Amino acid sequence: MIEPLTGREREVLTLIADSKTTKEIAVILGVSAKTADSHRTNLMGKLGIHSTAGLVRYAIRAGIVEP
Repeated sequence: MIEPLTGREREVLTLIADSKTTKEIAVILGVSAKTADSHRTNLMGKLGIHSTAGLVRYAIRAGIVEP
């Protein structure tokens, strides 16, 4: 079973699904680009997803974002 996402993970996933780049996500969250990239990498690992497109599909299927 996949662990539920934290608030920060949901926030990052929403921004990724919104087509934001790592740099844009970093600015929005007030963190470094490296930290934003770590969030993306951790999300992919936690969900077992290996691409940004896969993350977007997950976000839509999970009802986190609208298609």
